[in-house]
Amino acid sequence: MKGKRTLLLLLFFLVSLVLIFSQCFNQDQQKDPRGQVYAGSASCKKCHQDIYSSYLQTAHYQASGLASARNIHGSFAKNSNVFQFNNLLKVVMEKRKGGFYQVAYKNNKEFEAHRFDITFGGVKGETYLYWKGNQVYQLPMSYFNALHSWTNSPGYDSSTVDFNRVITRRCFECHSSYIEVLPQQSQSLQRVEELDKKSMVLSIDCERCHGPSANHVSYHTEFPDEKIARYIKTYNSLYRQQKIDMCAVCHSGNKETMLITAFAFKPGDTLAKFKEVELYHGSTNPTKLDVHGNQTQLLAVSQCFIKSNMDCATCHNSHNNERVNLVLYSQRCINCHKNSIHSFTKNTPGLNAVIKQNCIDCHMPAKPSGAITVQTSGKKTAVPYLVRTHHITIYPKESEKILAFLKDINPNSN
Repeated sequence: MKGKRTLLLLLFFLVSLVLIFSQCFNQDQQKDPRGQVYAGSASCKKCHQDIYSSYLQTAHYQASGLASARNIHGSFAKNSNVFQFNNLLKVVMEKRKGGFYQVAYKNNKEFEAHRFDITFGGVKGETYLYWKGNQVYQLPMSYFNALHSWTNSPGYDSSTVDFNRVITRRCFECHSSYIEVLPQQSQSLQRVEELDKKSMVLSIDCERCHGPSANHVSYHTEFPDEKIARYIKTYNSLYRQQKIDMCAVCHSGNKETMLITAFAFKPGDTLAKFKEVELYHGSTNPTKLDVHGNQTQLLAVSQCFIKSNMDCATCHNSHNNERVNLVLYSQRCINCHKNSIHSFTKNTPGLNAVIKQNCIDCHMPAKPSGAITVQTSGKKTAVPYLVRTHHITIYPKESEKILAFLKDINPNSN
């Protein structure tokens, strides 16, 4: 009897111990690497289900993710999975045990292979990263949606295979929500930056734009009937410049010197404290700004911006995927330009109404980026990477194209 009692007590003790350790383990697993004031984007889902679901389709959410069949859109089918540098050198995208790989061959002999570990991007195109210990490198092949093919990663030498481009935390600052730099083990100036894989928070998540939400979640869980958002930053609560600065963290280029990591930026902060930036006073020369990455500067020199109180959200709803809806964007233009009449439509009944269905292609056309060019397999000529400019103005050549097109479909117009 005594033995059974002892056994029961021992079993009770062991079960209790397992429960305690499992709870500690779960808490440790759920802990956000950014600190206790962060709750993680999944915590937003309970109260903001529609917004959360819609956001998963946006470019911000797709800014980065663990590489998988879901976010690697290039083909792995035979004859569609090869990038041929020349007759001797090629890279083949292969499915292997353990994942997807980029494999380099010379004279049909494999000499280097690395796995797709992280995908950056997913709207216009994708580029891919791999881990080598605690260091991150870019894979030589990218994929661009407009070309429907594998391409040489932007800026890569088209005559050789290169797996050695280092990706630093600075790249993650605009493609993810967090990653930590590991302490430097030596004083070598040539040291490659090492990153903490366990600290990585991929995609641009809710808290990257709204700030830490642990207190917000805790409060509204306890007081679910409270309709005023507490302990969180809403976009509408910010001043105009604060709104612009929040977007400009990643949409004002990457040539300026960072003073503080962009991961430390919170909505309401002043961007000038984080990096050396051009002030938004309209003095920037738009012809010297590349269309890739400099959206806030290009917008700042636009008369629409200068003569109004518009900000990024005047045109963009970052919670929704609206990127191909030119009619919707044009309607937002019409909200301020209801009475605009184009001179070349006066003699063509109904043409002005047609024009107003697409303000964007005339006044914000897609322009080739000088910073990014891509190359398809077997081609020696680089293909321009087109990005819609945010310098809103009159582009006579674009207007001529639209007018010529309308005359073709309406031969009776003057």
